[in-house]
Amino acid sequence: MKRFTWNHKQVYRIYRELELNLRIKPKKRIVRERSEPLSVPTAINQVWSIDFMSDALANGRKLRTFNVLDDYNREGLGIEVDLSLPSARVLRSLEQIIEWRGKPTAIRCDNGPELVSETLINWTKERQITMLYIQPGKPNQDAYVERYNRTVRHEWLDMHALKSIEQAQLLAIQWLWRYNNERPNSSGGGVPPKWLLDKVASPPGKIPIKNGGISIGRKLGLRSVLKRSSMTSTFDTQKFFFTVSSFMLEKNDSAITL
Repeated sequence: MKRFTWNHKQVYRIYRELELNLRIKPKKRIVRERSEPLSVPTAINQVWSIDFMSDALANGRKLRTFNVLDDYNREGLGIEVDLSLPSARVLRSLEQIIEWRGKPTAIRCDNGPELVSETLINWTKERQITMLYIQPGKPNQDAYVERYNRTVRHEWLDMHALKSIEQAQLLAIQWLWRYNNERPNSSGGGVPPKWLLDKVASPPGKIPIKNGGISIGRKLGLRSVLKRSSMTSTFDTQKFFFTVSSFMLEKNDSAITL
């Protein structure tokens, strides 16, 4: 190599043509806030969770669902179904729910394009609703609605070959009513979400329904009720209340008091 003379200008020209002069930028580290454990609401409308799901009709056309869940009692507040769900449609769905349910204090969601849009952010500011965005790639921070989505998938979407949007909307309404009023929910102590809400809203002096009737059974001394304390289905629960009602009629008492 010492025999060859190198022109530094030619070397530099080749060096630039090969783009070897470009500075290698170091990887930018994004500072993330420290993750916190998932909070447990203590009252209704403290935190709602919202999320989207995708599926397809029998003819192959894609459809989307917009799910709204109250984290307190895991009650499904609404399922919007259509081929496309832009931000304006999301706001309309939330407005309809607020009309009968009331305004939430906060809404938890992921970083989807519809949920980080300026339209939704401005709407929440006007309504004084706090948006709780989870960290990207951390679905466990939105565990309540993710668990709900799995139930929606297994018990509704995967059970039907949907032929039209109208059929999907009808089945969504029917399934949501069964989920809230009849289906036992393990997170709510084995009772449907609506029952848990009614139990919390019951007037003072009434014995709450706990563990399928153990509390009431112990007060009344009903061995048959205690034997059925592990009941979870709607049919068994109706039999339980029929047994308690018959027992109270025999005692000429119309209420179960402490």
